[in-house]
Amino acid sequence: MDSEVGPLRAVLLHRPGNELKRLTPQNNDQLLFDSIPWVGRAQQEHDAFAETLRNRDVEVLLLADVLRTSLGDPRAHAAGVHTAVDERRLGNELADSLRSHLSSVTPDTLAEVLMAGMTFEELPSAEGNSLVRKMHHPHDFAVDPLPNLLFTRDSSAWIGDRVAISSLTMPARRRETALLDLVYAYHPRFSRADRAYGAHSAPIEGGDVMLLSPGVVAIGVGERTTAAGAESLARSLFADDVAHTVLAVPIEQARATMHLDTVCTMVDTDAVVMYPLSRDSLTAYTMRPAGDGAMKVEGPTPFLIAAAEAMGIDRLRVIDTGLDPVTAEREQWDDGNNTLALAPGVVVGYERNVETNVRLEEAGIEVLPIAGSELGSGRGGPRCMSCPILRDSI
Repeated sequence: MDSEVGPLRAVLLHRPGNELKRLTPQNNDQLLFDSIPWVGRAQQEHDAFAETLRNRDVEVLLLADVLRTSLGDPRAHAAGVHTAVDERRLGNELADSLRSHLSSVTPDTLAEVLMAGMTFEELPSAEGNSLVRKMHHPHDFAVDPLPNLLFTRDSSAWIGDRVAISSLTMPARRRETALLDLVYAYHPRFSRADRAYGAHSAPIEGGDVMLLSPGVVAIGVGERTTAAGAESLARSLFADDVAHTVLAVPIEQARATMHLDTVCTMVDTDAVVMYPLSRDSLTAYTMRPAGDGAMKVEGPTPFLIAAAEAMGIDRLRVIDTGLDPVTAEREQWDDGNNTLALAPGVVVGYERNVETNVRLEEAGIEVLPIAGSELGSGRGGPRCMSCPILRDSI
C-alpha cells in the first residue's frame, strides 16, 4: 500500500463490543473517552459505516473475528493467556489461577476476555487466600478492558507490503498491540506479512502515520508519537526500501490534536482537508537515507512546502474545515479533518460536520456521510476507526 487515497480494497475494523460497556463516569477519563457512549447506538452507527464501505466494494474484516481465528492456533492461545495475566498486578497465586483457567477456555471466550477484560468478581473460583483479591472491589478490573480497540488505525499501519505494529503510548492502550501481534503472526491471511516496525520499539501510533504518495511518509510527533519513534520508523522504512522521504511533523500535544490525522487527512492525490489554524503553523523535518545506513535530516520547513516537494507536485490543495474560526474549531473537535478516503476524491466523513462536508463537495470531493454521535465519544473519526490493509496503487 503506497498511498492514503488509492482505491481501498480491504480494511480492518472493530465493531464496538462489551468493552465499551465497562466505561463508567469514574473510569472513562483513564480509558481515554470523553463521555459514556450508548453502546447499542454505537454498534448501529458502526454497522452503517461498515455497510458504506461494503457498498463501495471494500472487504471489511472485523478484529474480533480475526482474533478468534488466530486464537485457534495453540501458540496464539498461549500467547493470548500470557498477555492477559499480569503477575505483578495479581500476585503469584491469583495469576496462576487465572492462567490455568484461561488456558482451558475456547478461543471465543479468550478473545472476549482479551477485549472486554475481566473483573475480580468474574475471576474463576474464589478458593485460596489471595490478599490481592480480598483487597480489591469486586468490580475492579483484574484484566483491563480495551475500549479503544474501536480505533484500529492506531495499533497497526500498512506501509508498502509491510505492517508496522504500533508502540502505543497511553497505558490504557498498550495491550492492544499484543492482540494485533497475535493476529498478524497467526491468522492465515497475515502470517507471512513482513514487519516494518515492532510493538516494543519507541512510541509511534498509526494515527500519526500518513502515506502522502508512493515513497513519501509523514509522521506526526506530539502527544502519542515521539521523535525517537519517528526516527526509528524512518530508518526501518529506508532499510526496507519502502520510502525515500519521511517527514516528521511536530503537532501540539493536546487532546484535540492527539494525532496528525486529527489535523489533516488526504482526500485526493494532491489535496488535504486541514484545520485552518494548522495551515501556516505546521512544519516538517525532512529525513532521507544518506547511504550505508546513515540518514540526513533537514528543516524545519513549512509542512505544505516540504510535502509538495517530496511528492513531486507544485502544491498541495488545502480544503479548510469551516469558514470562520468558531466553526473550524468545532468541526475539528468533531473529527471534521478525520476522513477516510475510499478512492481519489471519495471520502467517508461524519455527517455532523456540515460546513466541512460542503467545502469538500465544492472542491470536487465526494463525501459519503455517516452518523457518529456515539462513535465519536472517544475522539476519533472514520480514519481513526479503520486500518486499511490493501489499496490499489495510484
